[in-house]
Amino acid sequence: MMGRQATGCEQLFYTFSMEDHVPQDHLLRGVHHFLDLSSFREHLEPFYSPVGRPSIDPELMIRMLIVGYCFGIRSERRLCEEVHLNLAYRWFCRLGLEDSVPNHSTFSKNRHGRFRDSEAFRHLFEGVLQRCMAEGLVRGEGFATDASIVKADAQRQSGVPGDQPIDWGNPEEATRPVREYLAALEETNDPGTPRKSISLTDPAASWTAAPGGPAFFAYSTNYLIDLKAGIILDVEASAVNKTAEVDATKTMMERVEDKFELKPGRLVGDTNYGTATMLGWLVDEKQIEPHVPVWDKSERQDGTLSRSDFEWIEQANEYRCPEGKALRCDWRTFKNPRTRITKADTIKYRSSQFDCVGCPTKSRCCPTTSTRKITRSIHEKARDVVRALAATDAYAQSRKDRKKVEMLFAHLKRILKLDKLRLRGFSGAQDEFLLAATAQNLRRMAMWLIPRAPKANLVPA
Repeated sequence: MMGRQATGCEQLFYTFSMEDHVPQDHLLRGVHHFLDLSSFREHLEPFYSPVGRPSIDPELMIRMLIVGYCFGIRSERRLCEEVHLNLAYRWFCRLGLEDSVPNHSTFSKNRHGRFRDSEAFRHLFEGVLQRCMAEGLVRGEGFATDASIVKADAQRQSGVPGDQPIDWGNPEEATRPVREYLAALEETNDPGTPRKSISLTDPAASWTAAPGGPAFFAYSTNYLIDLKAGIILDVEASAVNKTAEVDATKTMMERVEDKFELKPGRLVGDTNYGTATMLGWLVDEKQIEPHVPVWDKSERQDGTLSRSDFEWIEQANEYRCPEGKALRCDWRTFKNPRTRITKADTIKYRSSQFDCVGCPTKSRCCPTTSTRKITRSIHEKARDVVRALAATDAYAQSRKDRKKVEMLFAHLKRILKLDKLRLRGFSGAQDEFLLAATAQNLRRMAMWLIPRAPKANLVPA
């Protein structure tokens, strides 16, 4: 017999519990289990007035933001709509059926105010990281670092040539990203090399074509992760260039060491982190094994002798060519010894013109110059250490482990939908990267540590 849905007068009383309507294996149950915001309220308390009308609960706003970043809800307007309609989201945010959802403008007001002044998102991220450490997901033996490019909220049409003067108008009437950019320029007092293009809406964004295709404005998000479970230990926004990304890695490693007393035995990275300065910092100052390919451009492709064909004599501080002739940085003794170190932190070694004139291998060594010159970095010993490490089994395993940080970037852009920023300026980019990294760590704990219920056997109809 065909059934009919019973309809009639609305019930006067309901017995309803959201706890019964959220599945036991829902992701938010695991996130809720590991999220502790008790210290977050204490951290924010000095930034609220002791009198006046009560504000929106900051814990509610943080829980809503975590929902948005965990499920890739990029718009705060849409986030408010989803929390209003979704029972699981309401349960996680501790909202009853009749409780109202905050207006979307509340988030931007607090983000640009007390959240940024108090570094609330940094405090939240570090609190979640401490929970990861307490759960045993951080070993501290090996770290990996990498950077990924994320598009900025700036159109190509908003760019102007960087080598031309720009009239920013009255700084007090400018937008927040412009004010931050001008304040940073005034603080550093060093304009640096003119950029190819500067966005009028987000001047701090970098103009780049690194991923291939048309150029666009972007920022780099830099991750430092622990290799045991892929937990993000720190995150830093930077400009899109190798120097800024290397500096960001140094900042993150020092911050993790100071804050959590974590110092790895090895650091895994790609060739961008294989510069002589970076390797010298890791080997000589930090005593960390760099499992990183050495950035080496000394090999020649024209058939002439490369630097590797010359023998380095440490005791004599000189190179020896295949014919046994010396290449030195000084061919005479000075009353006041000179370091011969260039601005690029290198020392130039040259052969004697007398030795090169009648040399039988000159056509293969220096066919277009009278003498041969070799440039040696002051961090060459550290580079030799890394070259020796590249032949070990541990280095081979590290090259495989490096995929863990690349997988996090893929998850960031494909699952969390953070392929383009909504906020502008370095502070806005840093806020988004911190919240996304917090969501990734919470998801990792929820999926690794919360037991999953066995899938029910579906009976065909």
